[in-house]
Amino acid sequence: MSENNTKEPQFPMYKGKPLVRSGDVLYYGSMKDKYVCRLEVKSKKKVKDMEVADKVAIQLMLTDPAIRAQKQIVKTSEKAGLYLAMDIADVWLSRALAE
Repeated sequence: MSENNTKEPQFPMYKGKPLVRSGDVLYYGSMKDKYVCRLEVKSKKKVKDMEVADKVAIQLMLTDPAIRAQKQIVKTSEKAGLYLAMDIADVWLSRALAE
């Protein structure tokens, strides 16, 4: 019998951390850790026949559910493009988890 039923769901990974998408919002990192990054696509542009993220808001957040939502946000920024936003999110998250 397969053991796949008892394992946690497998998410796409980026630089060794899970990346979960819900609509225009991406969560980067594990909810088991102290911090996670939230990336929200604010606007999109059309490149050829494909929609691409144009402006992306980044938030470094605490994962503690006992803290109010406004107090969970540690850092915020907005970048042009998903690639640059993911780079910033990776740096912020790596530094925060190294503390």
